Amino acid sequence: MEMPKASEADKERFRSVVPDRPEVVIKPMFGNLGAFVNGNMFAGLFGPTIGVRLSSEDRAELEGTERTVPFGPVERPMGGYTGLPEVWNAEGEGDEARARAWVEKAFAYVAGLPPKAPKERKSRA
Repeated sequence: MEMPKASEADKERFRSVVPDRPEVVIKPMFGNLGAFVNGNMFAGLFGPTIGVRLSSEDRAELEGTERTVPFGPVERPMGGYTGLPEVWNAEGEGDEARARAWVEKAFAYVAGLPPKAPKERKSRA
């Protein structure tokens, strides 16, 4: 399974569309980035592709009206996530505003989910 690395420009673009809120945590993930709220990822970066986790209604709307792509490895895309159209990566401010709006919808949806319980640490015996 190939794991593409995001460029610094990809990472900067990702950070620019993620909501600037105190409850949002951006963490590195396998050379890419993930944006989390309450321990749950709502947006991620896989190479140049931004993926969002949306309600089923919002996901159907986005996938039905835009040229979305699978999010994650080709062999095993992440279930529940949709990759924003890659053409938006180079088309300018209007597309950045659209990406920001979909990432905001993903944030609102995931923020309403139960917080992810922290994993228990295994004791060293």
